[in-house]
Amino acid sequence: MKPHLLKVSLKPESSFNVLHKKGGNFYNQYHFHPELELIYVHKGRGTRFIGNDVHRFEPGEMFLFGSNLAHMWRCDPEYILEDSELTAEVTVIYFHHDFLGDKFFHLPELKPIDVLLQKAKQGIKINGDTKLQVRQLIERMSRAKGVERITTLLAILERVAHSREKEIVNPAYQPVEFDKLEFDRLNRIFQYTSNNFQNKITLNEIASVANLSAKAFCRYFKSKTRKNFNNFLLEVRIAHACNLLLEKDITIYEVCYDSGFNNLSNFNRYFKKIMDKTPFEFKREHRLMAD
Repeated sequence: MKPHLLKVSLKPESSFNVLHKKGGNFYNQYHFHPELELIYVHKGRGTRFIGNDVHRFEPGEMFLFGSNLAHMWRCDPEYILEDSELTAEVTVIYFHHDFLGDKFFHLPELKPIDVLLQKAKQGIKINGDTKLQVRQLIERMSRAKGVERITTLLAILERVAHSREKEIVNPAYQPVEFDKLEFDRLNRIFQYTSNNFQNKITLNEIASVANLSAKAFCRYFKSKTRKNFNNFLLEVRIAHACNLLLEKDITIYEVCYDSGFNNLSNFNRYFKKIMDKTPFEFKREHRLMAD
């Protein structure tokens, strides 16, 4: 998944942006940008890619991404059909680490926020009451003007910095420097995998997508994502399986084969390895929550 640089334009009268996006997809290319990003998902389901982490996303999720952390949101296919009535909707705040000056967050009183912004380079998921409080502050910020916008953003960062209701998405992940001369290579790999994961994808096949030999591809993919391609492919398949398991009228057997597995035993084993629970346990838990 080769990310490309996304240029975020700031309004002349603002030091940071608050955007509300609606549509079949809010951004389905692997990308990065120097701004930090706080995103709240109002509507939409699909697969999220943050650094080298692949998981499902659902309405009500909130994340903080550090500067240049590559990420992408890919809504499920039913969101992008021509006659689809489904809509994805997010609110996003983009801001630079130094939007209040390069020394501001080095002040002793703001050290917790500075630490938070550093940890955000690995991605942070915000949960619980903290998420609800931050959502209210985001709504206030959307209506605010002038100094109130800045104080509200600082209130958000302070709330998250002191909260225990957050988790690092990629604890061992270290951002990778990307060669801009070949910025689309990993994106081609990603798109091909996303479109073909239900079928068998051979090493030679995916290597040809990247215009590399099989051996060179293995080295390249591992160096850029910190994982081998087979593990990445498994995560994409399991993310798809999680979505199918949320449907009431589909069996685990059907989910297995629709997700690209040809053996129920292997499907159960890999699902538990990645999700830390069996497909049956996952389906039962979500059914109980729905009831």
